[in-house]
Amino acid sequence: MEREDLPNLRALGFEDDELKALGLWEPVTGSPAELAEMYVRRSKKKDTLSSLREQVRRMCGHATYEGKRIRHVWFEQKSASKAYVRREEFEKATAAITDAGLSKTLYVFKTSRLSRRGMGQVGLLLDKFEERMARIFVVAENLDSTKSRMVLAILSEQAREQASDIAEFTKIGIDGNKADGRWTGGVTPFGLYSPKGSGKLARHPTEYPIARRIAEYLLDRKTPNWIAEKLNSEGIPTRHGKKWTGPGIISLAHSVAWAGLVVKREKMLDEHGNDTGKYHRGGSPLLDKKGHPISCGEGVVTFAEHVKINAILAERAQPGTSIGDRTRGKREIVALLSGTLRCGLCNGPMANGGVNYRCYARQTEGASSCKGVSTERTRVDSAVEIMWLNHVLRLRPDSPTVLAIARDWLSYQDPERDARKAHVNAALESAVGREMKLQKEFFVSGRMDEDAYDRLRGQVAAQIAELKAELAELSQEADLTPLMDPESLAALWQGAGIGGQRALLKAAAKGITLLPSKYRGDRTPILDRLVPEWRDDRANPAEDAAWDKWEERRTQAAV
Repeated sequence: MEREDLPNLRALGFEDDELKALGLWEPVTGSPAELAEMYVRRSKKKDTLSSLREQVRRMCGHATYEGKRIRHVWFEQKSASKAYVRREEFEKATAAITDAGLSKTLYVFKTSRLSRRGMGQVGLLLDKFEERMARIFVVAENLDSTKSRMVLAILSEQAREQASDIAEFTKIGIDGNKADGRWTGGVTPFGLYSPKGSGKLARHPTEYPIARRIAEYLLDRKTPNWIAEKLNSEGIPTRHGKKWTGPGIISLAHSVAWAGLVVKREKMLDEHGNDTGKYHRGGSPLLDKKGHPISCGEGVVTFAEHVKINAILAERAQPGTSIGDRTRGKREIVALLSGTLRCGLCNGPMANGGVNYRCYARQTEGASSCKGVSTERTRVDSAVEIMWLNHVLRLRPDSPTVLAIARDWLSYQDPERDARKAHVNAALESAVGREMKLQKEFFVSGRMDEDAYDRLRGQVAAQIAELKAELAELSQEADLTPLMDPESLAALWQGAGIGGQRALLKAAAKGITLLPSKYRGDRTPILDRLVPEWRDDRANPAEDAAWDKWEERRTQAAV
């Protein structure tokens, strides 16, 4: 029997013999107090694997000294300095302790490997660990969270300041390179590449002729879907070996870098003004002091051709649907099965075509990708409504699917609840960070008198208590009893509207496949061509038989 983390350990370059020597070869068992999790993070590829292996060795050595065995080594390559970056492996490592209770110790090599988001995040994490009687141990700095909480918090704040400095210097460097007309990295548009060390864009030897054809088609007023179908029919793939699509051609045409120019793009911000790590599509050319676009090498099209192509595409666009429009509203949902219905030929998604559903691959990539399945929208919507009602009415009241449908319905009815919960969580993290900074100023730096410390800490403590109470209230699950009866859910469907019905459907079904007609004019009932994949599909015949008996007794009781 292999360890679950064996692929991670081999990816780090460990040989089997060394894993056996480190005690990382076979799965380990024992009480939670005897076991530990290990978290290894690589910020960038420049962090060598030999350095990461040495970190693992030292953490294993300390675990052996403490008489603990490593249950799982969690490894990922993610930056911890950006608030929008989610570290899935770190969340799994902490959840194994705080939620599953599988172990009581988390080993990390340095505080900066734990977090670069400061005292707020680390303080809340330590609170959770203390509630579970667990701990974090930082090997390089020899810090035990149960004994050196204040030192750990201060070091995490220093790590945050270092991350802020790194981000500032990086931005200054990127802005300087852009002003000098240098390509600052990233994925180059199709048809171009950046020779190593040049800092400029150049025409790709094999991609450029195809990219130039695309540009000439666009200048000749050919539609993006026509161009995609043309390339796909000739067997010409994208850079990644995939089919061309109309939206992909449009994105290429809007790319300023496709014209060999430096791009100026707006960052996407969340509702609080924080960086999301994403940029708005398109962008505009960066201008020099004289108002001229700054070139960063060769392009597939000239700047004049870029402007002309965008003008041609804008003529076809409907008002308010332009990619560059930042203020367009959210379209009203009119199709029940968008995102749920799949093509029976290619198993890809089917899109709303107005009066019908049609294969998205056939629509955007052409017949060479998929012959396509299509059918009248109202016909399928009515059939799926019958399917959903029949399925739900057969479910047990305590079925996980009924519970999921009830939860999703409440979430749909009150979407602001989740948003408020995230806002309160962020505010709580900030308040905890302020509390720890006060403690640093008073206990460590000595730059604050006792009266001021008591007054300010009292204010912050009151805020923390209020936020924790609100978070606890928001985390409480609403009473689902009124919605736990399948017949109540069936009645709910009738008055839910398209948006509500979509939420109810997706909670019960992973997807629905529409099989193609057998021949032209096939009169097979539409219900026989729909193949649903319910979330509660059972593969146990004994369970099915038991359920049938339960259903029979319920029917008799009702009669």
